[in-house]
Amino acid sequence: MAGAQTLRGRAARWLARPLLARQRSRRLAVVTRDLGDEQMRFPSDYVPSTIVTPDPTQSSARFPDVLVVVIDEVSSSVESIVSSLNESLDATTASWLLLLDATHGAGERDGALQELFEEATADRDVIFADEPGVTPLTPILKPPSVGPHTLLSYNVIGRPALLRVNTLKEIGGFHASVGWAFEHDAYLRMHEVGATFHHVARVINAGRATSSFEAEHINPGTRAATEAALVRRGWRGTVENGAVPGVSRWRLAPATPSPSIDIIIPTRDRIDLVRRCVESIERLSTYSNYNIIILDNDSREPASHQYFTSTRHRVVACPGEFNYAKIVNRGVDQSSADFVVTLNNDTVVLSADWLDQMVALASLDDVGIVGACLLDAKGHHEHDGFVIAPYPQHLRVGANYPVIDQFSNSVRDVSAVTGAVQMVERRWWQRLHGMDEGLKVVMNDVDLCLRSQLEGRLVVYTPDVQLVHEAGSSRGDLDPIDDRNLFVRRWDIFGDFQDPYFAESLRLIGDLFVYRAP
Repeated sequence: MAGAQTLRGRAARWLARPLLARQRSRRLAVVTRDLGDEQMRFPSDYVPSTIVTPDPTQSSARFPDVLVVVIDEVSSSVESIVSSLNESLDATTASWLLLLDATHGAGERDGALQELFEEATADRDVIFADEPGVTPLTPILKPPSVGPHTLLSYNVIGRPALLRVNTLKEIGGFHASVGWAFEHDAYLRMHEVGATFHHVARVINAGRATSSFEAEHINPGTRAATEAALVRRGWRGTVENGAVPGVSRWRLAPATPSPSIDIIIPTRDRIDLVRRCVESIERLSTYSNYNIIILDNDSREPASHQYFTSTRHRVVACPGEFNYAKIVNRGVDQSSADFVVTLNNDTVVLSADWLDQMVALASLDDVGIVGACLLDAKGHHEHDGFVIAPYPQHLRVGANYPVIDQFSNSVRDVSAVTGAVQMVERRWWQRLHGMDEGLKVVMNDVDLCLRSQLEGRLVVYTPDVQLVHEAGSSRGDLDPIDDRNLFVRRWDIFGDFQDPYFAESLRLIGDLFVYRAP
């Protein structure tokens, strides 16, 4: 329960490192003779032997209720494949469809059928599993829940997957207009009609061919699928190719007229940080309808009072012991804007359109809180959303999450984002009764995000908004264990709690993600 930047957190990682290294060495010894260490290995202890292998005694004849269609994306056109698929859907009496790439054999088909069909209950429309991935040491591990904003960004479901035939018919089958993203497009339309998705946390053969991850093959269709989804939802925006193949970089236009935004910055002295933060906002922000409210928590230095009396921005006194949640709640109470941004004084804005992007996402009916990508002073990723695996920790792309993949490069649904920079509709903040002031220093931001989801609004992270954050510059090592204990008890962390938007087969221990075989 130690925070990453605290003395307890650093000590825990130092003590755990030798144990993790020994465990990793034992696991890797099984495969290094054959595969070597020249490839990326993620999770750190993953071995290909965890892939489900088909039972040779099984036969697809055991699954007469499944229509198996083999797809050859190399020698066939997408138009002919989609046409044949839709004809098969019209003619079949089967309840389920399994798409299989031509590079996979009958044994892999039977293995996938066996594992997925066991989960094919009447209340499910899509049953999908993890897949081996392009390289044998880096599987594609998927979350238990399909976030609607994640699905807009990329095909998080992939293969293998069982699709309910009647639901496919309800949405009009597959569409050739989106090219090789016809499955992604179907999943988007199924999600829009309320289809239910169920994840099987096992790496199963019969995934996608290598060509499915090549930019020239998949990018045009992915972009078209996302564009079509925006049109169906009546959302104004633009779609571009993402940083990795198969990802759509979608951006929404802010509502008109532009909603008002109050940026709330708590501080106790450290006017050097406050000045730098405010100047970056004023210098870069392309969004004009905002105000800044500085929350003064008993600053004592003469330079601080001089700044407060000279700044054109509003300053609100927040006296008393340091209680971040209480200070921020007071700031929101003083606001009359449509949206509020909580912003640490030790941040610096890098993205000129940060407010434009965040308010556009926060204005969606199903979104409660929006967060951004935080970098340290050297440009290393410090925060790419929280993962609760099993305890809330910052996902850091390029560090504890070394893979540059679709997941790490997408606008996506997450369990939580840091309060160092987050946007919330003010009325929604009030409905949630703000941050829990019993969580004085830490976990109040994660708790707020989880409560937002309980009340029906999601938390969205965007990698396209970036700020520098010098973590701990203000509160240092202040990290009450009582806050963490209260949070753990409330949410049954280490018990039944499961992060809905992060692979349940991954555990973050120290700086390493390790694989937890199902």
